Amino acid sequence: MTTITAPPGVLADRLPKSLLSDVALVVGIAALTAVLAQVRVLVPFSPVPLTGQTLAVLLGAAALGPWRAVAAQGLYVAVGLLGLPVFTGWEGGVAHAAGVTGGYLAGFVVASAVVGLLAARGADRRPVSTALAFAAGTVTIYAVAVPWFMVVTGAGVTTAVWQGAGVFLLGDAIKALLAAGLLPGAWWLASR
Repeated sequence: MTTITAPPGVLADRLPKSLLSDVALVVGIAALTAVLAQVRVLVPFSPVPLTGQTLAVLLGAAALGPWRAVAAQGLYVAVGLLGLPVFTGWEGGVAHAAGVTGGYLAGFVVASAVVGLLAARGADRRPVSTALAFAAGTVTIYAVAVPWFMVVTGAGVTTAVWQGAGVFLLGDAIKALLAAGLLPGAWWLASR
């Protein structure tokens, strides 16, 4: 089995502790999430587009650990709620977040904690455990988003699971693979 090896002192539980670097890392992942939110593909079977945001969520959580990753996604959601156009389609505001995609936004914060905690415990050091951590993060996003989807759209469970999660599984698998491939570079950047 191949081991993903990060340089000493670069893993999520050993990143630099200075306030300035922590702030830069948090802002950087929040900004990456905002940029990747604009990478979207409209899905004919769902009112929710496929976006690049989960790539930033998974990568940020594995590289930064739970607290900074949660802070990054919390910052992303907060500035979007304040009206800055950081959500998909260069949108912002409470009305956008209260819509069908609001559950995904909340799920990003929770998933950052899950993946970050798993990474801090070493799940980001081997391909299989990294994949499992990313799968846990993706499931966490859906666990928050699908019930929200049901409330906002009035859809039943089967429809909400299909339109709110099922249609995105292939895209999420591709984003998880990209995040895993970019993780060593993220460790390197985070250590700078």
